Amino acid sequence: MTRKPLILVTNDDSVKAPGLRFLIEIVRPFGKVVVVAPDRPQSGTAHAVTVNHPLRLHQIAKEKDYEEYSCNGTPADCVKLAFKVVLKRRADFLFSGINHGTNSSINIIYSGTMAAVFEGALAGVSSAGFSLADYSMDADFRPSAAYIKEIVSAVIKNKLPEGVCLNVNIPSIQREKIKGIKVCRQAEGTWQEDFIERTDPQGRKYYWMTGVFIKTGHGKDTDEWAMAHNYIAVVPVHFDFTANKALKPVSNWFS
Repeated sequence: MTRKPLILVTNDDSVKAPGLRFLIEIVRPFGKVVVVAPDRPQSGTAHAVTVNHPLRLHQIAKEKDYEEYSCNGTPADCVKLAFKVVLKRRADFLFSGINHGTNSSINIIYSGTMAAVFEGALAGVSSAGFSLADYSMDADFRPSAAYIKEIVSAVIKNKLPEGVCLNVNIPSIQREKIKGIKVCRQAEGTWQEDFIERTDPQGRKYYWMTGVFIKTGHGKDTDEWAMAHNYIAVVPVHFDFTANKALKPVSNWFS
């Protein structure tokens, strides 16, 4: 008998987030599913790991082909604990999300959703992260369900090259307006940030960060273009940060 794939599911919006619950329902028919997710929102934590206080796991559910745990750590902590403590064998696949809010362009470097995906890829597990361009906890994930299922199925069928994972970003539009899936590159962009200064009742100053995302590139082969034109953007990414174009010029400085 063929062994069922072992699938780890996680996110950064917390174990109670509607996006995670939606992804779990899509993934469960594909194999044995284990969920390890943060016990509270961890958006913007990127690839942070916990080193200054104990990590704890709490089992929420256990039934045939399904287990669920919450963790008091970051998304990267959740994946590390899942791989080393929770799972009884090596995971076959990892899926993260569905994030409430986009992780396209430069947003990927701040994303806890995608940090979990990178952690999976670092361990040699085929991994993909899903994000919907709607920050509301009442976001409607149903229009993209068939496409998410298609992407999950494709990852399970084909597996990903070593060190490569997928960053999937979904426009928040009606089902009939989605044109399909477009594999593309990450758009150039940056955040123009500011800080609002306020004073607490004790007279101490504190700050809230605000910002506006600025696209600095406008190619038609990017995730930002795809989403703006009603496509689901799929970007293959990897964690080798080497700037290959700069190797020779920088080497010339020291020759």
